[in-house]
Amino acid sequence: MAAAPEPDPKAAELAAALREIRDRVRARYPVKDADLELPCLMPVLHARDTALGKVAAIGSINPRRPGIFNGLVQAVKRAVARLLEWHVREQVEFNRAVVAAIDATLEALNENNRTLLALAARDRELDKHIEELRASSADWRRTWEERLAAAESGLLRTIAELKGAFDFRVSAVSDDIQRRLWADLERVRKEYEALIHSELRLVRQRAALPQPAAAAGSPERAVPPPVSAAPALDWLQFAERFRGPATDVIAKQRFYLSYFRGVRDVIDLGCGRGEFLELMREAGVPARGVELSAELAELCRGRGLDVETADLLGYLPGVPPGSLGGIFCAHVVEHLPPERLPGLIAAAAPALRQGGVIAIETPNPECLAIFATHFYLDPTHVKPVPPGLLRFYLEEAGFGGIEVRRLSPAIDGSPSLASLPEDFRNEFFGGLDYAITARKL
Repeated sequence: MAAAPEPDPKAAELAAALREIRDRVRARYPVKDADLELPCLMPVLHARDTALGKVAAIGSINPRRPGIFNGLVQAVKRAVARLLEWHVREQVEFNRAVVAAIDATLEALNENNRTLLALAARDRELDKHIEELRASSADWRRTWEERLAAAESGLLRTIAELKGAFDFRVSAVSDDIQRRLWADLERVRKEYEALIHSELRLVRQRAALPQPAAAAGSPERAVPPPVSAAPALDWLQFAERFRGPATDVIAKQRFYLSYFRGVRDVIDLGCGRGEFLELMREAGVPARGVELSAELAELCRGRGLDVETADLLGYLPGVPPGSLGGIFCAHVVEHLPPERLPGLIAAAAPALRQGGVIAIETPNPECLAIFATHFYLDPTHVKPVPPGLLRFYLEEAGFGGIEVRRLSPAIDGSPSLASLPEDFRNEFFGGLDYAITARKL
């Protein structure tokens, strides 16, 4: 086999030069892209080159063979060309301007092609980003759907757990309510048994009492002797100084409205200046008063209040049985001899109709402050009545639903009590007064 001929170095160099020129021309005059077909400007370029050659040929003389005749012809041609040079000068300049315009047009078209190629490249980049966004959106949607499914599953599981806990709580609460109901019924049963026992004991005690001899033409009841006369004092001025203005007393007594609202035939034993009667009139509750002091009774009547001057211990026995809906007695029992108080409460029970309310307000001996500041200011005070003792008297007389409420905290008038321990202060320096309320069974 014959050996292959060695490549010619000059031919290789010439091929490389041609490739470089072609690449430069293509870079200067791009004609196509992978995705974009551009208009080809090479025909215009060739036409420009042809026109440029024609422009350069104006004024030139065709070459001829040497010789005397040809030399003479050439001389004539050159003379004619020189003579016509002024005539064709404008045409030459026009032709050159047209060629320059063609060059500018070619350059603008080339720039337009480069711009289109750049836009195509950007479009491809944009398409790439869109594809990436679509892929990312698909991944995000898939992840979101997975998380949503997990959240829904967790929510349903939580709802099921809450429903189970709620059902358990409802069952537990139902059992607790049932237990409380039975406990309350048992407590009410015991309370009613105690009340029935107390009422039966009261009936037996009344049956065992000796009946007093009835006077001729008078009802069969004993009338207790009147309370001893009070010292000769200006009791209106006394009340104004030590009890305060009537408006303040009415404001303190407003909490009794919840007990007497809607009640008829209310009587105020020892009505004094008539503060409670004013409160009842304001609430539209029919009420009348009994007052031992003729001066205070006349003062009340002057304000349009129904007040009778009488001894309250002798008044209740004369009241028709079951004719009263309520009895109010404020700061009176501490003025009575201790042995007369049970008789007053015993006389109040038959005067009230069933369900009638009685309210008694008096200084609170459980509060030590009253002995230093209040109780002994009134010379007609005999003895304070403890709440427990007054409750016992009411129970013995046949009253139930007894409530005790402490009034007028001592700390309001003696701020120095705040330095005492709270539990000690509440036990020994609580309310200066107390109110005890009960209903006839």
